[in-house]
Amino acid sequence: MNKIIINIRISSDEYLKQYQQPNCMVSTVSLDGRSIQFPANILKPFLLHSGISGSFCIYFDSKGKFQSISRH
Repeated sequence: MNKIIINIRISSDEYLKQYQQPNCMVSTVSLDGRSIQFPANILKPFLLHSGISGSFCIYFDSKGKFQSISRH
């Protein structure tokens, strides 16, 4: 399974205002310099009162389809 590692910091207010809408995408750059875009809803399990912050590993299949996400 392929993986990509990202660092992300989103306040809870920003997530609730901008990223909670259906089909909303997050765009960022991975630690190895690749541009990545993924559905914002995969971050929801990590949403705390203070927001979402940290390093995450996103796993995807050979066709680029999301499989899972975990803290890195």
